[in-house]
Amino acid sequence: MSVTLAAGLAVAGLTAVGAAPAAADGPELIDNGDFASGVIAPWWSTANAPASVVDGRLCAEVPGGTVNPWDVIVGQDGLPLTAGESYELTFTATATTPLTVRTNVQMNTEPWTTELAALDTIDETAEPVTHVFTAGADHAAAQLVFQMGGSAEPFTFCLDDVSLTGGAEPPVYEPDTGSPVRVNQVGYLTEGPKRGTFVTEATEPLAWTLNAADGTAAATGTTTPRGVDPTSGQNTHTFAFDAFATPGEGYTVTIGEETSEPFALGDDLYDTLRTDALAYFYHNRSGIEIEAEYVGEEYARPAGHVGVAPNQGDDDVPCQPGVCDYTLDAAGGWYDAGDHGKYVVNGGISVAQLLSAYERDAAGALGDGSLAIPERDNDVPDVLDEARWELEFLLAMQVPAGEELAGMAHHKLHDREWTGLPLRPDQDPQPRELHPPSTAATLNLAAAAAQGARLFEPYDAAFADELLDAATTAYAAALAHPDVYADPNDGVGGGAYSDNDVRDEFYWAAAELYVTTGQDAYRQAVLDSPLHGDSAAVFTDDGFSWGWTAALGALSLATVDNDLPAGELAEVRGMVTDAADRYAADAEDAVYGLPYAPTGGNYVWGSNSQVLNNMVVLATAAELTDDTAYRDAVLTGLDYLLGRNPLNLSYVTGYGERDVRNQHHRFWANQLNANLPNPPAGSLAGGPNNALQDPIAEDLLQGCAPAMCYVDHIESYSTNEVTVNWNAPLAWIASYVDDLGAGVSEPEPTTCQVTYVANRWTGGATTQVTVRNTGTAPISPWELSWSFAGDERVTNAWNTTLTQNGRSVVARPASWNGTVPVGGSVSFGFNTSGTSGANPSAFTLNARPCSAGG
Repeated sequence: MSVTLAAGLAVAGLTAVGAAPAAADGPELIDNGDFASGVIAPWWSTANAPASVVDGRLCAEVPGGTVNPWDVIVGQDGLPLTAGESYELTFTATATTPLTVRTNVQMNTEPWTTELAALDTIDETAEPVTHVFTAGADHAAAQLVFQMGGSAEPFTFCLDDVSLTGGAEPPVYEPDTGSPVRVNQVGYLTEGPKRGTFVTEATEPLAWTLNAADGTAAATGTTTPRGVDPTSGQNTHTFAFDAFATPGEGYTVTIGEETSEPFALGDDLYDTLRTDALAYFYHNRSGIEIEAEYVGEEYARPAGHVGVAPNQGDDDVPCQPGVCDYTLDAAGGWYDAGDHGKYVVNGGISVAQLLSAYERDAAGALGDGSLAIPERDNDVPDVLDEARWELEFLLAMQVPAGEELAGMAHHKLHDREWTGLPLRPDQDPQPRELHPPSTAATLNLAAAAAQGARLFEPYDAAFADELLDAATTAYAAALAHPDVYADPNDGVGGGAYSDNDVRDEFYWAAAELYVTTGQDAYRQAVLDSPLHGDSAAVFTDDGFSWGWTAALGALSLATVDNDLPAGELAEVRGMVTDAADRYAADAEDAVYGLPYAPTGGNYVWGSNSQVLNNMVVLATAAELTDDTAYRDAVLTGLDYLLGRNPLNLSYVTGYGERDVRNQHHRFWANQLNANLPNPPAGSLAGGPNNALQDPIAEDLLQGCAPAMCYVDHIESYSTNEVTVNWNAPLAWIASYVDDLGAGVSEPEPTTCQVTYVANRWTGGATTQVTVRNTGTAPISPWELSWSFAGDERVTNAWNTTLTQNGRSVVARPASWNGTVPVGGSVSFGFNTSGTSGANPSAFTLNARPCSAGG
């Protein structure tokens, strides 16, 4: 039996501090709370749960097969509450089937505003439950309700000794932060920083010991006092054991009487985080059954929003009244967050970061067969298959030709009214609606589709053409309608996601279109942007997000081969490294190592994604420069997310000893319904948000220091939501860090040689390439990559499938020459037009360097 106090919240990791609250001494507000009279009145129950008094208790027969908690209720009305008064509710209850009951004190009419919203685990043991809450408004006749719908099986619920009195003294809450020795609870790469934080009142250095799993001392040192951390209000020391590099599991750090959570050292700690973070997207697909074969029985579910009752379909969705007179087939895509909405501005940045993760995936870890999705083994990299699911939705949101605002994109699609928790998407009965187009959504479509076009071209040229056509059409439509903004008040049934500054989206879209097409008009749009060249404007201290996307354009320009002149390319890369310098300095200054120093010290909704996006910038700078300071800031940022933080929590489900479990989601809702699962491994919680933008956070976290403003509760959506645009940078960073671990080992020796012979003439060339296997094992299949030195464009090729993106070229086998035998070779050729430079000097065969022999 869970017993909770302030705000009535059954919150993992929270404890009351100080003495227990004194018993309330106000008048009794509950009538017939002990059922001694043998009658039920004034208690009532819903018609599907007939109640009677049995052995001095109210007992209701609850049917199985209900969906929502409020489908079955026992309650009492007419409760007068006074704003600012604190009340104590006590009761005992039993259930023949263990379940989570929602105990609410609320308005008795819409919008059913709650003064107490509690989750109580009830079973066959009758133990007293106590809640203390403070009324936020006056109520002449509030109601107490016990909501218990959602069980597949029938059961009997019994209630007794119910009391509600005023005059209570609310207890003070603080989070259970566990050990004051804070570490990355997953572990540290052998090559990289290994740092931790100690919360203590001491002001002098303290001795620390790194313990091996058998308890022996592996390393020792002393802490560095750092004073009071402004983000948490904690007095802190830091410690480091960077030089220690012996792989193993079960390490701990001890300081005095305190010992950290265990962690590992090694180079393969993050291989599963990469795939788990990416699995989030398949889990949250709309319009398709989520199959047990790929996610396990616990997470399998029917397809959502395919028109199977009570569900509404997304294949013929009308606009909100007065917005348009057509419908769109917008099935598919990803559910954005815990709700059932699909948003173009969230989808745009999310799919862009998945595409970017693939674009930087030199090791080939995101190739075909790497993910558990239905499309695996189709000769297309799995991450592109997953991205396509969202790209096709983005295309479907485009206003059809011939309509007003043709070429623009509708901002979002979601339910007409908000749905409650828990609610699986296939059980959602709400009508679906398209919301008006916006310039921001249109430019998200343009940017993401342009990026997708260049990546799909080798695998599906027709889809690549469709993407590029949609991108160019959308960009032109945005230029024609540059100030169509989403209504900030359009937040019923789904988030508003308003954005009235689209300079960043114009910059991003122009950059992606230029990288993909090489057309000078897009280059000029980039150069003419008021953001171009201003690192602090493109890469803000707050980090980029769905509302500020210019960084995505700059990162593509800086890293993807394109035709920018050398000076302009250097300027873009300078913007990236300037930002990385700031973020690395922030990480070094922070006692918890995170590269995040937001404006005014305010942690925002989704702060963990802001941290991750700053880490993406740092990782990009590290790959551009080989500066380990940037790499180290990425790794200390990951430490923060995985436990080295003021709350001593891993914000990623399934990773670390003290990981979060109750993120806001309508299906992953075990905290509300024991028959439903917790979020799967690899799901990122939004993180601290000192704006306290939900009732749970408002009740529980008043006065919190910014980095402490988080609670692992399913209904604290402003601190504990999950979203596609938060898991996307997690997947990107997990991929980067896993590659770092793989890179610690000695590189394999070169086992191939390339001979490149070009016969040049004015305006073109014919080139013959030979790849020789100088190793001891056959190479199959093979993929050779290089970059042209000039502006050559391939016009045709033989004995190969050859693709070009800017100056970058990739050659793959024809059907008959897929193996390079030991001591043997394969040859192919091609013609080019344009002005050529010197022969390429660097070749890569299957992500390994290949020597140039001619």
